[in-house]
Amino acid sequence: MPRASLIDVPAPAAEHACMTQDFTPQTMPRPFEPQLGADIRALFPDLSKSLQDVLSGIGGSSPYLAGLMRKEMDWIKGAVHAPFEALESELRRAAQSRESETAASLRCAKRRIALLAGICDLAGVWTLEEVTGALTRLAETACQVALRAALAPFIRRGKIPGLEDVNHSAGLFVLAMGKMGAGELNYSSDIDLICLFDPDQLPQAAQEDARSVLIKAVRQMCRLLSDTTADGYVFRTDLRLRPNPSVTPIVLSVPAAETYYESQGRTWERAAFIKARPIAGDIKAGEAFLRTLTPFVWRKHLDFAAIEDAHNIRLAIRDHKGTGGALSLPGHDMKLGRGGIREIEFFTQTRQLIAGGRAPQLRVRQTVQGLKQLAAGDWISEQVAQKLSAEYRFQRGVEHRLQMLRDAQTHSLPQNEEEFERLACLSGQELGAMKEQIRASLSEVHDITESFFAPNAAGGSSGSEILPNSTVTRWLSYPALRSPRARSILDRLVPVLSDRLSKAQRPTEALSALDEFLSSLPAGVQVLSLFEANPGLIDLVLDVVSISPALADYLSHNASVLDAVLDGGFFADIPDQAALTEDLSARLGAEADYEARLGTARRWQKEQHFRIGVHLLRGLVAAEQASQHYADLARAVLAALWPHVQDEFARKHGRVAGGGAAVLGMGALGAGRMNAQSDLDLIVIYDAQSDAASDGRRCLPARTYFARLTKALITALSARMPDGRLYEVDMRLRPSGNQGPVATSWASFQDYQANEAWSWEHLALTRARVVAGPERLTEQIEAFRSTVLAGRYEPGQLAVDVGEMRVRIAAAKTPVAWWDVKRGPGRLQDVELLAQCGALLQSPAPIDVQDGLSGLAGALGQGAQAQMMHSYGRARCVLLAVSLMQSSGEIGPTGQAFLLRLTGFTSLSDLQDALERDQKETGSLIEQALQRMRQGDA
Repeated sequence: MPRASLIDVPAPAAEHACMTQDFTPQTMPRPFEPQLGADIRALFPDLSKSLQDVLSGIGGSSPYLAGLMRKEMDWIKGAVHAPFEALESELRRAAQSRESETAASLRCAKRRIALLAGICDLAGVWTLEEVTGALTRLAETACQVALRAALAPFIRRGKIPGLEDVNHSAGLFVLAMGKMGAGELNYSSDIDLICLFDPDQLPQAAQEDARSVLIKAVRQMCRLLSDTTADGYVFRTDLRLRPNPSVTPIVLSVPAAETYYESQGRTWERAAFIKARPIAGDIKAGEAFLRTLTPFVWRKHLDFAAIEDAHNIRLAIRDHKGTGGALSLPGHDMKLGRGGIREIEFFTQTRQLIAGGRAPQLRVRQTVQGLKQLAAGDWISEQVAQKLSAEYRFQRGVEHRLQMLRDAQTHSLPQNEEEFERLACLSGQELGAMKEQIRASLSEVHDITESFFAPNAAGGSSGSEILPNSTVTRWLSYPALRSPRARSILDRLVPVLSDRLSKAQRPTEALSALDEFLSSLPAGVQVLSLFEANPGLIDLVLDVVSISPALADYLSHNASVLDAVLDGGFFADIPDQAALTEDLSARLGAEADYEARLGTARRWQKEQHFRIGVHLLRGLVAAEQASQHYADLARAVLAALWPHVQDEFARKHGRVAGGGAAVLGMGALGAGRMNAQSDLDLIVIYDAQSDAASDGRRCLPARTYFARLTKALITALSARMPDGRLYEVDMRLRPSGNQGPVATSWASFQDYQANEAWSWEHLALTRARVVAGPERLTEQIEAFRSTVLAGRYEPGQLAVDVGEMRVRIAAAKTPVAWWDVKRGPGRLQDVELLAQCGALLQSPAPIDVQDGLSGLAGALGQGAQAQMMHSYGRARCVLLAVSLMQSSGEIGPTGQAFLLRLTGFTSLSDLQDALERDQKETGSLIEQALQRMRQGDA
């Protein structure tokens, strides 16, 4: 028979599908009281010997289960032959019970399923997940039935306006929290519930009266579950996990709860909602509520500050419960004590809170499944996941056996040897072996979890000469370190920082850079928590802030990008443009609204941009590779974002019939040679009839439509939002420059380029590339570009035009430092201009610089081309390095070392001499080439 799907309970193994007459148990309980065991055996003369042995061992050790066997003797005889069918049958019977029979029916189901789960657990027939799943499903069914029975009288009397159907709960829903929410209910557990209602489901005038009725109904539901009658009880209920339980009613409105969690919610409440699940009432309303809490539970950035919060909760529990002492088995609390169940749960949930905002696969409710997902994402090792999972299952088994003895809500090991022996007998173990296994498990869990929550930071050198007290004292005056919590973390970090600084190549400079970084931080808790949890991250930050003031300033205001470093694969090969576009497109598609997409695009782009910079700093990519990566990143942003800009604009203004609009990348973007500080040179080309108009509620003429759409794109890229901006945008390369429309029609673009464009505009067009837009228009633009640039220019006149342009460029901006390698004779732009000149003399016109220079074979011999490209490559390395450092003054020693490593020189003076020599020789070669072109020798 298929099993119910109320919760995700693993299917049983084939050999455990049912108990048969020749069933062989996996474990064999022993009767602590032999006579009592014999009495139980005598109740079941018709069962097989192996089953008699199991029931005798259980009944002879557990007074509680022995009592249930006597009460349910006839039922259990049939149930043990097919336990899963018996479970389904009892759940179905309880769910279909009449209102008048609710209390007795639920207590009967509890009694039978508790007995069945106990036998299957103790005999090793069901796994832990199957035992806790069965108990959880019983609790769910009980809540559903009890709530239905509690609401029915009020509905019959018309106390809830507009509500006539007992199966509809007027927006009232019950959230299962803790172990019940996760499907991990223990054997003698109470159930933690939060009850909420959505007032929008009721007429406004009736909301206040309905609230009081719903409170009464929930109280009745709890009584039906927890009152002890002649038939026992079902489940003890606890409603204290709701917001401010001492002052709030037991049923809160959804808006009140949302306001509380958004403004006052604490880390322990975030952890609690990892497991939350609607189980009764209006399930859809419950699911909607949990979706609204997603930003509260799952922070968008890595949240290592949660470690300290969880650790403080652990310490508070130890103080309150007195469980913080050395390990001693008598009376040890298996749940809250040292190395116990709660430690594993805290470890798992805290790790989930840290990374679940970035890794949705971590948002699972069950503890073992959470450990599995953490290992799959490399947040913990596979070994740790397997070890904690095994210890979790073992300790939960011990907990169950403690509770099965007398149906007591206890987690404490026995205080005396006699009771310990009873526990060992029930578990089918020898006393000494059981004690040793428990002790080893608790010690193992303590060692793993304590090293996570309270790592020993006292190691390493004191480094007082590296990090003097005066410096630390000054740090305490910085804005990021004024809160008590930030100072507390800093106190623990000082020895670690000292040790890391002492190992830096230039400790004094590293300290100065770190000081500057900390002084610029607007807030410190998250960054310091990152450092404390991941000391290796300090080395990377020291590298970054020492070499690149630009990245250091960026980091101080966008420290969340360090999250990316801790994600798996940060130091792997950087993806190509297609993979980047696919990744960003998927992320944008998952967001609910346009503003969220813009924020996501910014965070994603900053992480990728930072990653490229770190790869360049660490020598993982060469300068030209980094340049291509920067261009691929920008193209991916445009390709993924452009459709969403158009969709958002179309919401108001509709669309214009035609071929759509494409974004043409110019300059470094089009050529695929960007650096860390490059802006975007763009032209937007649209294909529509001049008299066309959009079809939206606010229709616009095509010209106005695409002009405003282009401005929307510029805003999407360059507007400063909480997560910064994506890129600066330059539209001056469009036809007619700043005087022309910001968007150009396809017909106008063709006419202008064919009949009016200046030679410098065609030179710029050699580096153009469509980076976003419909496929058909993209193909048309590229075909036209090739045609319009092919064979139109006479070399002599082109050389004259280029010569005039070089003079204007040289006069516009004079280099201010020896490392300013972009503009001026013999520098990068000069070489690129000559390459574009050579491209115009070829068909099709190439984009690559070396390919462009090859078109000037007559004016520039192969030797001169090779020499020019060598100088060009060296200057490109300097440009990439300087753009990353963003140096406007002197370059510091660490930056100098980075620059020398990238260019292959051993001293700064040698590099400077080489650049000056390159520029002089290259400038001369360009003059000679242009002169030969004027003479007709191209």
